[in-house]
Amino acid sequence: MPPAIRPMVERDAEAVIAIYQDGIDRGDSTFEAQAPNWQDWSASHHSHSRLVAATESSVVGWAALAPVSRRQAYGGVAEVSVYVAPSSLGRGIGSLLLTAMIDSAEGEGIWTLQSSIFEENTASARLHVRHGFRIVGRRERIARMTHGPQKGRWRDTIILERRSVHVGNE
Repeated sequence: MPPAIRPMVERDAEAVIAIYQDGIDRGDSTFEAQAPNWQDWSASHHSHSRLVAATESSVVGWAALAPVSRRQAYGGVAEVSVYVAPSSLGRGIGSLLLTAMIDSAEGEGIWTLQSSIFEENTASARLHVRHGFRIVGRRERIARMTHGPQKGRWRDTIILERRSVHVGNE
């Protein structure tokens, strides 16, 4: 039975941060070297559109939105993050989360979702494309890894975006 997708609540914090840290440790998810504490994580994300994939016993994935700018004009643009626990990879959980995230974001008036993905993370790029994202750019040598086995390595990212067909077309 697939996990349930539900709103993230504070009691999910430990699992969310642990899954994020695992993504950091794997080296192909983010430039971050260490997952923040819950308060800092929470402050950097929108208070809406925070979702988890949960089984009866645990959280196995999460998705959340972060604002891309404080300017009012960009209020409908957000960066999406989707993370799945390593034991649950390849089971369609990322797809469940991203589908629910798109619905949630549109319900909150978000007209553009964007994501920046390491070019080697082809599974994540394919997931986003299957959900209506398109590649709009590439940043070459945008930043250097500061941790792990790839420490010091310059990385390229691809930029993907998804425009809502329901929000922002008036």
